[in-house]
Amino acid sequence: MIHFHVSSSLNRASIQQYGLDWTLMGAAPWIAGSRAPEVEGCYLTEDEFTAAFFFRMNNTGGAVDLWAVEGVDPSSLMESPNGFRYLPERISSDRLTLVRTDVAPVPRHRRP
Repeated sequence: MIHFHVSSSLNRASIQQYGLDWTLMGAAPWIAGSRAPEVEGCYLTEDEFTAAFFFRMNNTGGAVDLWAVEGVDPSSLMESPNGFRYLPERISSDRLTLVRTDVAPVPRHRRP
């Protein structure tokens, strides 16, 4: 089953070399804006529609990439305290495919 991961485009080179590894926080904060891992694992979604939620959440200050992740056993996913699913292991680069690049931040509208 294919899963998806959203990360800052600034982290692309690191992900291509090392894969997804929460101990190697890259050149940009995580999607939620944090500078430290919220969990010991990699957040994943089961479809591109749900990944679009993370495009909207994007607090990195810049563009993001969408990665497809192969070989994930759905029973291995855990739920974080904030209700999102994550895989509690590193994901090697040979299991990743870059699906979309440089997705611009979604403008946030302020209420009057």
